[in-house]
Amino acid sequence: MTTNCIKFTSADIETAKGVGSISTLTFDLDITVEPVASANPMAPTHRVLGRSPRGKLVECGGIWKKQSKETGADYYTLTIRDHGFNANLGKAANQDDLSLQAIIPWGPKDAA
Repeated sequence: MTTNCIKFTSADIETAKGVGSISTLTFDLDITVEPVASANPMAPTHRVLGRSPRGKLVECGGIWKKQSKETGADYYTLTIRDHGFNANLGKAANQDDLSLQAIIPWGPKDAA
């Protein structure tokens, strides 16, 4: 699998499980994502799980559904807590498969 992508089990990302990987200059992480059922609109849509150095599956982040203030379009963001890593999910380049989502990193906002 290409790095910095998640392959979901269906194009209905909000309810689908997925597997992927994130590679940067400082870490390389295989991830599993599992949907979260919650009535709380601020809750993540998915738990992000990675492997500890001893191989145990641990929760390391989340995926949230957001809405663009400009267009009203829905989109997803991903966070990996221990690495301060933030990203948006989007259609992978040269792909028609909506279940394959690219992980598009963005830096933290400057504290003004």
